[in-house]
Amino acid sequence: MKVLVAPDKFKGSLSASEVADRLAEGLAAAGVDSYRMPLADGGDGSVDAALAAGFTPHPVTVAGAAGTPRYGRIAVGHGTAVVEVADTCGLTTLPNGRKLPLDASSLGMGQAISQAMRYRPRRLVLALGGSASTDGGMGLLAALGYTFADASGVRLRGCGRSLGRVHTIDSSRAANLTGVEIVVAGDVTNPLLGPDGAAAVYGPQKGATDEEVRFLDTGLDNLVRAFARSGYPDAMAAAGTAGSGGAGGMGFAALMLGAEIVSGAGYFLDLLEFDRHLLGCDLVVTGEGSIDEQTANGKLPTAVARRSYPVPVVAVAGRNTLPRNRWVAAGFTDIHALGDYTDRDTAADPGLTRQLLTRIGRQIGWAAGYGLGVVADDKQSIVRR
Repeated sequence: MKVLVAPDKFKGSLSASEVADRLAEGLAAAGVDSYRMPLADGGDGSVDAALAAGFTPHPVTVAGAAGTPRYGRIAVGHGTAVVEVADTCGLTTLPNGRKLPLDASSLGMGQAISQAMRYRPRRLVLALGGSASTDGGMGLLAALGYTFADASGVRLRGCGRSLGRVHTIDSSRAANLTGVEIVVAGDVTNPLLGPDGAAAVYGPQKGATDEEVRFLDTGLDNLVRAFARSGYPDAMAAAGTAGSGGAGGMGFAALMLGAEIVSGAGYFLDLLEFDRHLLGCDLVVTGEGSIDEQTANGKLPTAVARRSYPVPVVAVAGRNTLPRNRWVAAGFTDIHALGDYTDRDTAADPGLTRQLLTRIGRQIGWAAGYGLGVVADDKQSIVRR
């Protein structure tokens, strides 16, 4: 039997690589060989997924979300560079976890892109999940040579607080990205502005009050108008594009650079050559931290299931609220949730998560040994704590 283990991360608990390792360990204990393929959907963990697929890590030194220097990594391989917000200037880079909704900047992402260009990639993949800023990508573009000034010609720092003051944008000294395909891979479909925009939907997650959300949304609108009067006639159309509101407006900035916004799940499955690894497989094991009604709307486990058909797919999650009568339609032969094995909060206990994933991997292996229609249930052997 050949099993492909292809999970996403369990956010806040284990990386995709750790999840794959523990499931593979359990499968091996049941006598089943597997190939591990940690996945990502364009959010945090995308660089790790590329590295697990054989890309080469390269260190970068950038400004974190609050401006303090930090060390990050990019992944380079096959003419492609993968650059990630979460690892450069995301929420996890804020000192002491203190959110800065008006002052956090996307500068570090732009610096990472600039450093990635040293390797002369033909393609830049931008993973925008986990951002801390709502600056419309001002910081990102500033790192690439764009200059933002107010009506008096005073140069502005790239952050949400500056958005409403931007009057002109000068790109005459911007980095030359001609010939480089830029791809934004993610599952965010929000536009830049309005009630479904970057500030309204994601601002509160980054610490913005209701008043600050309104301030940021007004500022983003001003930024778009500044682009339009600075020689970018397509700026307003870009602001309305699905995904332009990703990462506090970095999606919009990427469009200004000529990027294409694509489904992160599908793109990373292609980038990591999922179809090639699927050949000859008898079973696929996938998963992520939570499986629910939203999972069926293009989330990574469902994308894996659709790509795998007719190979059976078993999903593993920290928690599962998807009704059993929806499993087949979502593409899953079975779903195992850690919450079915313990009363403890596994999201706050990586050690318990590892233990349960190994047990679940063994259970899946036993079931596979008896035929996929039979489930060897060892849930009762796990003590509820």
